[in-house]
Amino acid sequence: MITCFIRYEIDPFKKDVFAEYSRNWGQVIPRCGADLIGYFAPHEGSATTAYGVYNIESLAAYEAYRARLAADPLGRENYEFSRRERFLKEDRIFLRNASPPHAPRMTP
Repeated sequence: MITCFIRYEIDPFKKDVFAEYSRNWGQVIPRCGADLIGYFAPHEGSATTAYGVYNIESLAAYEAYRARLAADPLGRENYEFSRRERFLKEDRIFLRNASPPHAPRMTP
């Protein structure tokens, strides 16, 4: 299993637009075969950095998933939405969890 982290640079005045974009992916991504962890919009600190995070089995599975996203009607619409709204930058990195299993969380 690998995790895709998408880092977005967004216009700080378009946080609501990014939230709509995120909700749309919340419908499409699971339907197309990835395990969506979530989209994260600016709250404190940087007003321009946002993230999307999901798990997928492998890079080969990612390629098939991307094809399904491109064929999905809401996926195509959301790609066009992002072009129209002009999110400034989007970068992807794929990471593998190096720390499992985790110890249980201690409660105070």
